[in-house]
Parts: sequence; C-alpha cells; structure tokens
Amino acid sequence: MRHAKSDYPNGVPDHDRPLAARGIREASLAGDWLRANVPAIDLVLCSSATRTRQTLDRTQISAPATYSERLYGATAGTMIDEINNVDDDVATLLVVGHEPTMSHVALGLANPDGSHTGAAERIAVKYPTSAIAVLSVPVGWAGLQLNGAELTAFHVPR
Repeated sequence: MRHAKSDYPNGVPDHDRPLAARGIREASLAGDWLRANVPAIDLVLCSSATRTRQTLDRTQISAPATYSERLYGATAGTMIDEINNVDDDVATLLVVGHEPTMSHVALGLANPDGSHTGAAERIAVKYPTSAIAVLSVPVGWAGLQLNGAELTAFHVPR
C-alpha cells in the first residue's frame, strides 16, 4: 500500500509531512477495503515517515507493526530484502511505503505469465496515493524474489 495523500506544510521536512484531509479519509477507506477483501493481516512493515505511520493508523488495521527507516526512500531491492526477513508464520503481510518503490516492487514481484494484466497495466501507468496492490506469494517470505508472486488485485480507495 502506498501512503495516503500527504500535506505540504511550509518548513516541514519530507520525512515529517503529515496526511492531508483527503489522505485521512482515503486511508480509512483503504482499511475498510482491506478488511473486506484480503485475509486478516498478521504483520505490517511500515516506513518510518509520518505520513505512512498516519496512513496505517487511519486504516485501523490492528496487526503488529514494524516501523523501518530503511523503507523511507527505499529501493525496490531494499524493500524486497525487508520482506525476505519476515517470519514464515506470517500468512498475510501489509507493507506501507512510498512511490516509486511501491510500483517497482509490485511489478517486479508479479509474475508476468500469471498476473492480472489489467492491474499490472494500471500500476505501470500510475500508483496513486492510498493504492493497494495485492499479491499472492506461493513461497515463504525468505524465498520471495522477482517474478515470484501473482498480482491478484489493484485497488485505489476513493
């Protein structure tokens, strides 16, 4: 999931930017969609940035969360490395991060032969704030690598 729409207050460093009013509303809608459309989330990996933390809070997802400085400004490789370190007893993982990393990771992990091509095309065009890519991972987290998942859905809560 990409963080919800953020605000741009004067003098606030990028890492500390809060959510805008629209972001607060859309993060709540994202949480509603997640509860209705994916299995219960067991763990959240979240960037340490204020806007990602506030996004997660507004989703009202109650799973344990790990806040990682590495996910702020992360490359796709860094994010996949963080995912590879998740325990295999975690069945459903939510990652809350930033663009362009989220689109790169979703498209990089998605197997082009087995993925929902409409969703992949939408992600390639734009991965808006609050957007959620759902991937099915057939291996343990440690074994996840490029083209190792199936993109099953892409939702933009509005």
